Amino acid sequence: MVSGSARPVQQEAELEGAPRDLATLNWGNSAPLALVAFGVTTLMMGLVNANAVSPAVKPVVFGVALIFGGLVQLLAGLIQFRRGNAFTGVLFTGFGGFWMSFFVVAEWLLKAVPPSQVGHGLGLFNYGFGIFAVVMFAVSFRTNVVVVLALGILVPTFLFLAAGNYGAHTGLIHWGGYLGLASAACAFYLALSELFEISYDRTILPVGRLARR
Repeated sequence: MVSGSARPVQQEAELEGAPRDLATLNWGNSAPLALVAFGVTTLMMGLVNANAVSPAVKPVVFGVALIFGGLVQLLAGLIQFRRGNAFTGVLFTGFGGFWMSFFVVAEWLLKAVPPSQVGHGLGLFNYGFGIFAVVMFAVSFRTNVVVVLALGILVPTFLFLAAGNYGAHTGLIHWGGYLGLASAACAFYLALSELFEISYDRTILPVGRLARR
C-alpha cells in the first residue's frame, strides 16, 4: 500500500506522463477480477446446463466465455504470475484457457465432428479439464476453505458434465449445471471478500484461511 506522502507524487507523475520504474511497478491484485470473470461465465453456462434458461442463448454465453471468462481471466492469471503467485497464476490462466478452448470447440470445431461423436468429444473435453480441476484441488489445501470448497465442487461438476455428454445422460448434465452454479457462488464470494479487504484494509467476509506450515 502506498503511503499518504508518496501517493500525491505518484499521481502527479502519472498525470504528467512521467516514465515509471517498471522494477517497482505495483500491478495490483488481479485475483478478484479473475474470480468475477470465472463466476459470471460459469453462472451463465450453469443456467444453460441446468436447463434453467433456453439452450438457444448459448451464442451469448460463448461470447462471454471467449472474452470475459477466457481472455480477461487469462490476463489476470498472468498478472498473478508477475506478482509471484504461482497457484493463482496456474489456476486463472488454466481456467481462462478452458473458456477460450470451450468457445473454439463449440463455435468452430464441433461442426467437423460427426453428429454421433459430438457427445463423446464434449465428454472428452470435460474429462480433460476435470483432471486439471483435480490437480488444482489437490494442491489447494494451503489456501483457504472457500477455495478448497470451490475446487471440490468443480471436480464433480466436470465429471458429471463429461459423463452426461459422453453417454447422452441429460440428468447428469443438469446436475453438472447445478454444481456449476454452486462453484460460481463460491467465486463471487471470494471476489467480494478480497475486494472488501482491499477497500477497507480488513477482513469483512471470512474465507477460513488455512495454516501454511
